[in-house]
Order: sequence, then C-alpha cells, then structure tokens
Amino acid sequence: MAKKKKGARQKIGLMCSICKTQNYVTQKNRITTTEILQLNKYCNTCRKTTKHVERKKLH
Repeated sequence: MAKKKKGARQKIGLMCSICKTQNYVTQKNRITTTEILQLNKYCNTCRKTTKHVERKKLH
C-alpha cells in the first residue's frame, strides 16, 4: 500500500455561520493561506446564500 504524502494542502469543512451546519468540504493550502477561510455559499438548511466559515481540519 502506498504511503500518503504530506503536502501543503489540507481538507477543511465549511460551516454555515447562521445555522451552524457543515455543508461543504474543500481543500486549502496551509502555507499560502494562513487565515481562516470565509466564503459565501448556498445553505440548504437556511435556503439562502450565507457566509460559510472554515471549521476544522479533516483527515
């Protein structure tokens, strides 16, 4: 089995700032982007576009 390489990219979850549900999973480069990621995305629970904030690292 091949070893997983440890690169600069890490998986993160995006959480809705209003209803606090995690809706999206994405990747970010931890070396070039050190601040917390904030994106405007559609939330199915709220049924509107809201600010989604980086939640935590996923494995």
